[in-house]
Amino acid sequence: VQLQASGGGLVQAGGSLRLSCVASGLTFRNYYMGWFRQAPGKEREFVATVSWSGNRTYYADSVKGRFTISRDNAKNTVYLQMNTLKPEDTAVYYCAADASTMVHTSYGEYDYWGHGTLVTVSS
Repeated sequence: VQLQASGGGLVQAGGSLRLSCVASGLTFRNYYMGWFRQAPGKEREFVATVSWSGNRTYYADSVKGRFTISRDNAKNTVYLQMNTLKPEDTAVYYCAADASTMVHTSYGEYDYWGHGTLVTVSS
């Protein structure tokens, strides 16, 4: 299984970025997909997750209203649209796949992980 995240970069506060994560080696439509992030010196934290069909989403309070998670099962890809970015959003962002049938916000519940993409938001 491979999860390849991309789309990170340097952006000014208030700007936007769109992350993508392409999955291979698994039946993508059978997995909840999530995004997590880890800032320097901090623990990995949950950002958002989306159900198999994409009709159910769940967000961390810190990103609710600014970030949108979506997926395209035909392309085996999950996205994270990030708007109104803040310096505190600076982190390495990871996508992950969860074979369960419910929303999970703990990174220990996810089965597969990508290598991450760095997002840096300047003030």
